[in-house]
Amino acid sequence: MPQPPDDLDAVAVRTWCSLALDALGREREAIDAINVYPVADGDTGTNLYLTVESAAAAVEAVFAAHETGTTVPAPADVVRAMAHGALIGARGNSGTILAQLLRGMAGVLAEAGDADHLRRALAEAAASARLAVAHPVEGTVLTVATAAAEGAGAAEPGAGLTAVAAAAYAGACTALARTPERLAVLGRAGVVDAGGQGLVTVLGALVEAVGGRAPAGPVLRAPGGTPPLTGACAEADPEGGPAFEVIYLLEASDEAVARLRTRLDALGDCLVVVGGDGLWNVHVHVDDAGAAVEAGVEAGRPHRIRITHFAADRIWAHREPVHREPAQRAVVVVVPGDGLLGLCAEAGATTVLARPGEPPASGELVDAIRRAHAREVVLLPNDAELRHTAAAAAEQARAEGVRVALIPTRAAVQGIAALAVHEPGRGFDEDVVAMTAAAGATRYAELAVAERQSWTTAGICQAGDVLGLIDGDIAVIGDDVTGTARTVLDRMLSAGGELVTLVLGEEVPDALAAVLEEHVREGHLAVDTVIYRGGPRTAPLLIGVE
Repeated sequence: MPQPPDDLDAVAVRTWCSLALDALGREREAIDAINVYPVADGDTGTNLYLTVESAAAAVEAVFAAHETGTTVPAPADVVRAMAHGALIGARGNSGTILAQLLRGMAGVLAEAGDADHLRRALAEAAASARLAVAHPVEGTVLTVATAAAEGAGAAEPGAGLTAVAAAAYAGACTALARTPERLAVLGRAGVVDAGGQGLVTVLGALVEAVGGRAPAGPVLRAPGGTPPLTGACAEADPEGGPAFEVIYLLEASDEAVARLRTRLDALGDCLVVVGGDGLWNVHVHVDDAGAAVEAGVEAGRPHRIRITHFAADRIWAHREPVHREPAQRAVVVVVPGDGLLGLCAEAGATTVLARPGEPPASGELVDAIRRAHAREVVLLPNDAELRHTAAAAAEQARAEGVRVALIPTRAAVQGIAALAVHEPGRGFDEDVVAMTAAAGATRYAELAVAERQSWTTAGICQAGDVLGLIDGDIAVIGDDVTGTARTVLDRMLSAGGELVTLVLGEEVPDALAAVLEEHVREGHLAVDTVIYRGGPRTAPLLIGVE
């Protein structure tokens, strides 16, 4: 029988990720079944599985890059990949906290993987996770993580890696069994904390990875079947909690994230912000999903936006039933070119033309809302500069009795993506969620021609140069439209994508679309391309990547 390793090396981390993923796959449904806190939506096991799946995929990618047959990746590279993969793939409240736990561990294990560093890693993980949660609650995964760190710290001096991991696991199991005593909602349901159970499963996989044997630790299920519904994050919430879960990755500075925390904490609850070094994963429960996304837009660049509308029976579990009459709904869209007016009108939208240098005023937007003759309106400004104008128009329309949802689209291609998933037949909230998610998942770019020599974020441009702007920033300076467009597409698709939208300017030949469509097809077989004509005169090409 092979001796247990004395160091959590690259292969051991890879094994840990694989075993954790397998274990969560086996326990996923059981963990979902005991999920009553912070929201009884039965998805904690699934969210943890998806988070670890992303971590494991990142680790495998590092190994794939070193498949020479003679070398393995450096342990530091592997633990950092594990943490980064969890961060970008984190799902739900517990998945986001687990991502921060792994990030905290990785910061220490990147130095070394011996027993003493594992003790420190678990302590750092527990501390950093608590800092990431706006309002820590005992009896949750945070309590279990702290107990794991304390268990590892109490292991005998000089204990080996396996003994320290086993001590951490034992401490976590003891704390997990006591979570119903520390959190009343768990005690009433007769279950342990689902997120804590998931962490115990991950720690059990660590013990198996370094010791060669899986520890015993059965999932504790709810007696008598499905647990009762509960309120959201606050212990005694008679209103049942916010309606939406909003999660997104955010590229932003530490200072911007500090301001974002304050704003989101005022908007909702269950706020968890994890990450660092310019990349963050934001999780919050709110009633106004659009406001949560807009807060991210103001802080930096949000992407991979996921919005979940909690089940209606949970939202109204502690409220009087609400009866609404069927409402006529409309979409009001600001478009930058005459050609897109017809496209949006054909899709059933009320349009407002934004002429070059003449953005619409709030009064024009209010008039468009009135012209829509609808009791429910979705407003798509399609320009970051129109955010406050659109907000003022929405507020005025609400004062007139119209229910208005403002989706903070920043470009026409985001508005097209939102309009494409609009379904008047479904509930208003569900429609807004779908449209917001579609817009948020669309990166945007445009080509413009420089009018004079100037400094840009991509270098010095000369008059007549073709500029490629990605998400509002100049990223490419080129000599011609076709070459610049190819470069912009390649940069955008390097981060992945399923659909490319091209909107040609009025004076751009159709041949450009054919060339770019072929370029996408040759380099990205699984990516589809759709083409429209009618962009603004000032931009030869608008690009969207979903």
